[in-house]
Amino acid sequence: MRDYFPIKLVKTADLDPRKNYVLGFHPHGILVAGAFTNFCTEATGFSKLFPGLRSNLLMLPLWFRAPFFRDYIMSAGLVPSDKESASYLLQRKGGGNAVVIAVGGAPEALDAHPGDYTVHLANKKGFIKLAIEHGADLVPIYSFGENEVFDQVENPRGTWLRYIQERLQSIMGISLPLFHARGVFQYSFGLMPYRKPINTVVGRPIPVEKNKKPTAEDLDVFHQRYMDELTLLFEEHKGNYGVPEDAHLLFQ
Repeated sequence: MRDYFPIKLVKTADLDPRKNYVLGFHPHGILVAGAFTNFCTEATGFSKLFPGLRSNLLMLPLWFRAPFFRDYIMSAGLVPSDKESASYLLQRKGGGNAVVIAVGGAPEALDAHPGDYTVHLANKKGFIKLAIEHGADLVPIYSFGENEVFDQVENPRGTWLRYIQERLQSIMGISLPLFHARGVFQYSFGLMPYRKPINTVVGRPIPVEKNKKPTAEDLDVFHQRYMDELTLLFEEHKGNYGVPEDAHLLFQ
């Protein structure tokens, strides 16, 4: 899987293994290929780049209700994306725990179009609160190329298709993007993703002091700081991965 696209994990700063971390992964994309390959396997050398850290990717609780598939994803270190599960990991003594959250979640997949840099973050503060309550440093991650591996039927906001997709997402908890790419033996149409590079860049940690009862103001301060760091990460590295100079993150 790493070599198919290929996928690469890029480190920009050291992460102290004595601390715990909440890693925000952006964008979700269709497949979340960068998050799975980088943080659920050793294919890209996570433990060598960040020695002493153990990473766990959070996933919709719905998928843990499926027999056998549940055991498969748990063997890769995935855990349900509920507060209880994330808190359990961050409460482990000794540090070295990294909880990876695809912050935009299922709704963000509906904006996963090639050349689109929409990030669902403007109103997402639950992961900020989680980090403050446990004193876990926040780390922004941007995965360049995540939105390029599939085409998606155009579904701008305000259309019937988008309305139906968002309605179904609110009912079922998962989104249903109408995606396509290439076939196994031909390149014109199919459900196999395109072989386009995915470069997952891990940003600098944002120090967080533990506070069991953060105020709304505390959340706003760290949320804005996180958005600023993610924007800076994107702007600093976009030129290395073929993103146009006039392209910028769009927060939803």
